[in-house]
Amino acid sequence: MGEIFLATDELLGRRVAVKLLADRYARDEGIRQRFTREAHAAARLSGESGAVTIFDVGEWNERPYIVMEHLPGGSLEDRLRRSGAQAPAQALPWLEQAAAALDAAHRQGIVHRDIKPANLLLDARGDVHVADFGIASATGLDSLTLTGTVLGTAGYLSPEQAQGERAGPASDRYALAIVAYELLSGERPFASESVTAEASAHANAPVPSIAARCKNLPWEVDPVFQRALAKDPSARYGTAAEFIASLRDALSQAAGNTGRMGVTIAPARPRRSEGRRLAIPAALLLAAAAAGAVAAVLLTGGGNTAAERVVTRRVTGPAGGVTTVHETVTRQQTVTAPAQAPPPPPAPPSGGSDGHSLNDRGYQLIQQGDFAGAIPLLQQAVQSLSDAGPADPYEGYANYNLGYALYRSGRCSEAVPYLRLAERLEPDRSEPKDIRKRAQHC
Repeated sequence: MGEIFLATDELLGRRVAVKLLADRYARDEGIRQRFTREAHAAARLSGESGAVTIFDVGEWNERPYIVMEHLPGGSLEDRLRRSGAQAPAQALPWLEQAAAALDAAHRQGIVHRDIKPANLLLDARGDVHVADFGIASATGLDSLTLTGTVLGTAGYLSPEQAQGERAGPASDRYALAIVAYELLSGERPFASESVTAEASAHANAPVPSIAARCKNLPWEVDPVFQRALAKDPSARYGTAAEFIASLRDALSQAAGNTGRMGVTIAPARPRRSEGRRLAIPAALLLAAAAAGAVAAVLLTGGGNTAAERVVTRRVTGPAGGVTTVHETVTRQQTVTAPAQAPPPPPAPPSGGSDGHSLNDRGYQLIQQGDFAGAIPLLQQAVQSLSDAGPADPYEGYANYNLGYALYRSGRCSEAVPYLRLAERLEPDRSEPKDIRKRAQHC
């Protein structure tokens, strides 16, 4: 839409950026008005934290221009192109700064409508400033865009923008959530080679799990993005700062509560019948993230027959309604959180060297976060159980535990064969497949 020049303010002796409307657009009166409105909207935010400061507005050879502060650090788009996904410790401060600028704009009735990494510029200290209110909509000014016209960048369009509806503050917050997703994962949630397909996905496709794409992110962040990227604008966070605070809180809680991804599941107490150990936990409690579900699992059965359990789930929906679901599950099917080692079989007497004992000792180390220490024990357990002959329920657990420990140790390619075998041995369980996909991705 315009050209950017680096210049020197000779009066004050400072470097500035001059944005000059391109000549081919300057002949269009409507575009000239929009460009001038950008200057006025941005100038109203000068002095606000995280907003680009405007120094002057004018015309040169009938071409409007804006003089603004020079930000030498490049953009977040540059950072993504150079190094891909950013660590949460780096991304969160940037997002907080952008959120503060957007909330300030919204309080003044200004909607940006084109939030994307290219418009988030870095100063010499590495702080983010929101730039380019080129298609901003300011309260009190007539819109130059008719309803049904789509403005913005396809990768960051809110569902309402993609459908040609007028953008509002919630649209900016949606775009910021897309930026956050991209900063943390290195890719947009609905990335596509087709602009049309990507815009359509914003309006129709479910939000893909970011935790499933990134082994360094806990599952607790998924509900945050589900809300931030809700199709209905009224279901999103009320402010940009609230979204970033929820994201930071989810990351902090996951790190503080577990020290690793997933939900901690307490080992089951021993339960025996006729001298044979059952590979079924006595009870387990799943604590789900913010808008998740609480599941109480009760087991019945015993002896050498397949056990049954009744699963009662109370699911709280976004509107606050509660639905109770009852299921009867047979054999050793378990309800667990994704990316979590499976509930262990009942603990045998300690100190043994058979496959059962080796697996349980390896699992205990996994629970303590000692994945490297668990690997040799679990390798021995897998070998011992494989050599034992008849299928043993522990073999599936041991292969999954070993694959999980290798994956968490960063040895992803080594983890895949064990996870595949665990899938075959425990076809009713979803965890081996989930972790195998993540291992293949990393």
